Amino acid sequence: MSQTRRLAAIVAADVAGYSRLVGADEEGTLAALTALRREFAHPKIEEHHGRIVRTTGDGLLVEFASVVDAVRCAVEVQRDMAQRNDRCR
Repeated sequence: MSQTRRLAAIVAADVAGYSRLVGADEEGTLAALTALRREFAHPKIEEHHGRIVRTTGDGLLVEFASVVDAVRCAVEVQRDMAQRNDRCR
């Protein structure tokens, strides 16, 4: 039997303090997370040719064909979120 092999880079991400946030305001936290995924994460994942494999409450598992694309995507999402958080303070 012939096996097809492929290399992939996997990024696993979650929200720091998610349980605390949900405990304080479940509906607001879920709405904010949905908006942040739509505004920040999903466009960057698409831009860097990633594929969302799975989502969980606050987590994302994303596959990339390129390690470079995976790292660039992760760094850009982190940078953009930090800038957004600084503006919101």
